Amino acid sequence: MTATMPGGRGPAARPGLAPRDPRDGRADGRPSAPPAERRRGDGGDPGAGSGGRPAPRAPYRGADPTAAGARRGGAQPPGGDYRASLRWERRYVRVLIAFDVAACVVAAGGAYLIRFGGFGFLDFLSFDVSTVSPRWYLLSMVALPIVWVVAMALNRAYEPRFLGGGSEEFRRVVNAAVRVVATVGTVSYATKAEIARAYVLIVFPLAIVLSVAGRIGGRGILHRMRRQGRCMHRVLVVGAGESAATLVRLAQRDPTAGWSVVGVVLDRLPGRHSRDRPERSGFDLLGVPIVGTSETLHTAIRATRATTVAISPQMDGETLQRVLWNLEGTDVDVLVSSALTDVVGPRISIRPVAGLPLLHIREPELTGSRRLLKTLFDRTTALVGVLLLMPLFVGLALAIRFTSRGPAIFKQTRVGQGGKEFTMFKFRSMYLDADARVADLAAQNEGSGLLFKMRDDPRVTRAGKFLRKWSLDELPQLFNVLNGTMSLVGPRPPLPREVAQYKGDVHRRLMVKPGLTGLWQISGRSDLEWDESVRLDLRYVENWNLAMDFIILWRTAFAVLRREGAY
Repeated sequence: MTATMPGGRGPAARPGLAPRDPRDGRADGRPSAPPAERRRGDGGDPGAGSGGRPAPRAPYRGADPTAAGARRGGAQPPGGDYRASLRWERRYVRVLIAFDVAACVVAAGGAYLIRFGGFGFLDFLSFDVSTVSPRWYLLSMVALPIVWVVAMALNRAYEPRFLGGGSEEFRRVVNAAVRVVATVGTVSYATKAEIARAYVLIVFPLAIVLSVAGRIGGRGILHRMRRQGRCMHRVLVVGAGESAATLVRLAQRDPTAGWSVVGVVLDRLPGRHSRDRPERSGFDLLGVPIVGTSETLHTAIRATRATTVAISPQMDGETLQRVLWNLEGTDVDVLVSSALTDVVGPRISIRPVAGLPLLHIREPELTGSRRLLKTLFDRTTALVGVLLLMPLFVGLALAIRFTSRGPAIFKQTRVGQGGKEFTMFKFRSMYLDADARVADLAAQNEGSGLLFKMRDDPRVTRAGKFLRKWSLDELPQLFNVLNGTMSLVGPRPPLPREVAQYKGDVHRRLMVKPGLTGLWQISGRSDLEWDESVRLDLRYVENWNLAMDFIILWRTAFAVLRREGAY
């Protein structure tokens, strides 16, 4: 059993308790899956969590005979021989180990070929190796994968709770690699091992890059399977109606998080006048069955075959402690939601005070040395990108000029950091009278909130459709990154008329430089609702770090290739 504390509240919409259809036991009237399919215990099977479809529900017992004992001594343990088990987690860890082993073998072999295979440009980094036997390097090819995997395991880089999301997995991989490098350097110095310095300078950085690439590839495969309803955690949500609905929404909003909510457990007995009274049969919460109360949690866990229990922040400490005690030995993960929204990563730490674990929340890192490092990385990468892509720039500019009247570069006023306006550059993808035609097309607007979007916009030129399809119209923004008005990663650069209509917390988007890409780019782009776009931008502002930037840049390449929301 592990207990962690992720972020909690989501949108403020009220949950709905819809009575189930008496024909099939579902709120939406769709036919239920047969019992055999719904009872598959492994999240890797298609029936284990296909898109959050409810699993077998236990009878809603309300104040059953066990409730009195539960009130006296806490919730009863799941009992019997029940243990949470996810075979796909073990298989996924084995795949990651195989990736790490392959990375080390390739790195060792590649370093040997580069250093001793006729590539003489690194000779100045080494000593005379004419008398050194190649068996040292053959031995490293065998020993390095073993040492590497052991170091990753000791640094908990294979623990399931760190896999599949966030940057913690990559941080642990890099930390483990640094420790291996330090250990090997110390041992080789103490034993005076005759190993070429150039070989060492190649093999470890290459192994790190390949290991991280393998993790990214494995995560991509895992996310694709989760979108198909496979490799999911079977989650039982515990809480009051509003807080439970928030957790359910979070799980349903992002299938790549791996949460298949199989049931909801209320934190209280049904009220006399509530719609979830037992004599009125069961009810669904946002399509997820209500399977009991916190006093019958043990019954609900066994009935739903849950592997994770997600608890809302309203549960009191004494009840929560009893839940943790009673789940010991079941391998059921316990996640306790905080009342924070989209505050994750390094900003959160646990600080014990008088025996009470408290969340310590650091301020967002909006200034300082890391921001300077981000600026240096942005401008260096933008300069290299402009130099390498200059032939493409010229070709696209000629195509735009030959297919429609007007300049190739479109200049538009946008609002940047601190509310300062700047001129943003893009390849022109619309006709010159595009702005004048907005009022005529307002009735056909498919965007939400302050955004104007149309899938088949008649203002887009023939060349513009191609540019937008592959996001090539954004490339001139590299010049904005060079002049310091934009960043490679950040919130979407808004128009002045949009900023004029900002209300409340939305202004926090302007606390950092807007970006050429961002969380909005890799999460659907034009397909996003306005509120979701704002939430993603604020999440970036609150939790920015360099590791997040690298992940977003990597995922942007795949988002462009998938062409999701590109119109």
